[in-house]
Amino acid sequence: MKSAPESLCNDGWCLNRKIVDERAMLAFGKSVARALVPRLVITLSGDLGVGKTTLARGVLQGLGFGGLVKSPTYAMLEPYQLDLGAVYHFDLYRMSDPEELEFLGYRDCLRDAYLCLVEWPERSDGYLNKIDLEFSISSEGASRIVTVRAHTHAGKIINEHLQNP
Repeated sequence: MKSAPESLCNDGWCLNRKIVDERAMLAFGKSVARALVPRLVITLSGDLGVGKTTLARGVLQGLGFGGLVKSPTYAMLEPYQLDLGAVYHFDLYRMSDPEELEFLGYRDCLRDAYLCLVEWPERSDGYLNKIDLEFSISSEGASRIVTVRAHTHAGKIINEHLQNP
């Protein structure tokens, strides 16, 4: 099934999209991948089980990764080496202190990453000071509402691509 039409809010800085099922979430992630540029930080927020890792899986598949994409909840970091560069998938759900990001090598990841995906960014207590796109996912019955907020000009351009594929 396809995702429902999106609505654009706030001149390209915010995009809302209704996602009707898991397949549509994967497809949306792939469309996000087609719009990406190097060196981005994308955060994924929402309740447990709302689809953050599914969205990340769609992005990684859209970037050409063919392997298993799992939630990095226990490891807190899953690195992926792709032809276009490194993608780092962080899951901060189990993080007890934002300084743990330093021990995980977050700054080093930023230096050489094509993309950093960060689930549960609210656990970082402000440690993430450069966020290009913020994806917030909420439930609406069996569907999901994904709100994408751009925090940089690069993020705004990606939102505009998502509106006009």
